[in-house]
Amino acid sequence: MDLNRNNMKKIRGLIIFTAVVCLAVIKMDIVLEGIFFGLGILKPFIYGAVAAFVLNIPMNAMENRLFGNAKNPKMQKAKRPVSIFLSFSVVILAMTVVAVTVVPQLAKTMIELGNKIPVFLGSLQSSLEQLFSSRPELAAMLDELDMDSVNWESVLNGIMDFMKNGLGSVVTSTVIMASTIIGGIVNLFVALVFSFYVLAQKEKLGNQVKRIIHAYFSKSVYDRTLEIASLANKNFTNFITGQCMEAVILGSMFVVAMAVFRFPYALLVGVLIAFTALIPIVGAFIGCFVGTFLIMVDDPVKAVWFLVLFIVLQQIEGNLIYPHVVGNSVGLPSIWVLAAVTVGGSLMGVAGMLIFIPIVSTVYALLREDVNKKNNGRLKV
Repeated sequence: MDLNRNNMKKIRGLIIFTAVVCLAVIKMDIVLEGIFFGLGILKPFIYGAVAAFVLNIPMNAMENRLFGNAKNPKMQKAKRPVSIFLSFSVVILAMTVVAVTVVPQLAKTMIELGNKIPVFLGSLQSSLEQLFSSRPELAAMLDELDMDSVNWESVLNGIMDFMKNGLGSVVTSTVIMASTIIGGIVNLFVALVFSFYVLAQKEKLGNQVKRIIHAYFSKSVYDRTLEIASLANKNFTNFITGQCMEAVILGSMFVVAMAVFRFPYALLVGVLIAFTALIPIVGAFIGCFVGTFLIMVDDPVKAVWFLVLFIVLQQIEGNLIYPHVVGNSVGLPSIWVLAAVTVGGSLMGVAGMLIFIPIVSTVYALLREDVNKKNNGRLKV
């Protein structure tokens, strides 16, 4: 009797689950809208959790280096807040250095470009005057144009309508932009506060998650979940640490090489490339594009030689430095790194590029382990 009752419960649960899945498929637009709405609400907390995980790496290093042998109870009590403060300070200092180094030079370059544009327009005007003076037929063609046939009243009315509509669009765009900026500042503040609390109470939060999993799932599921979480944590930590080291080395190479070959903006371009190199695969090319533009404004010939230097240093970094610094720390073949960067960038932008590589690496390692186990070691992946 109990067996039949248990079977009926399982059948009832399967029917309910199937009905919910079918309803979700039929109303997929509503489901997706609800998912995106929920993600929009949880976005600052998601970003805060990601920031806490990243900041946890330097925080652990500082706790071990600065307070590893501390026996004093006051030192032990101050260990966590001091390490959190130093971790935030290091990140803010790095971002400040990049901003102070890059932004003023970009502004200066734009001013120089603005000063050179009138000179270019003047030379263009002189060239056109010489062209028309040497080719009278072009001037004759301009004289043949009947300017009196143009309905200037309709043109003026069109301009006035454009100004009216354009002014309304500008006001609307300004309001939308202001609300977006305010919302972004609020989300950033919430994310920072949330990351601070996660770092301060990470052991307590981890213990609560373990207790919940242990309470509602079997021991095998509990053990497997902890194993997967440990593997994911290892992949994320190794990837972020290796990516930061690789970015610093690449930026230093550009600063030294550009200084040796007397390229302009050596420090600026090196810092910019180091910062953008944190984005896997495509990051350094973004820095290369901006650096080429800056150097081209100063000297177009040196901009060409800078591209040659970039290709050489990129090959050295990709073939010699990256395999040793980052290497197989995430255990993911290059083709899947490219796929992870493409999918992550499409879904979540730059943050998705950084997050998806360790995620795909973890899935790849678990799948490889399961495939090897099912093949009984006959064909290893």
